[in-house]
Amino acid sequence: MATPKKVGRLMAFTAKPGKGGDLAAVMLQVAEGLRGVSGCELYVISRDRENPDTVRVAEAWTDEASADAALAAAVKSGGDVSIEGVLGMLAKPPERIDVTTLGGVGL
Repeated sequence: MATPKKVGRLMAFTAKPGKGGDLAAVMLQVAEGLRGVSGCELYVISRDRENPDTVRVAEAWTDEASADAALAAAVKSGGDVSIEGVLGMLAKPPERIDVTTLGGVGL
């Protein structure tokens, strides 16, 4: 059996004008909810310096199944943060780039 490849996702979320701080706060809550989640190696929230309404997320997961399971759990949890709530804050759909994580600091 082949070893599953580590996966990464580079996300960009563009908030409605003037709402980047609110979106960043919500995404930080999402990150807190992922602490200790199996397979999550990195989930870093950043705000774009040139466009503060853009929030970027760098993710690293042990495998695709872990990343998908965490998203499914977030959708089902119904906690303080919902997928619909995040999407409602956006000016446009999120941008996602899938990458194969090779290594580095923090992994």
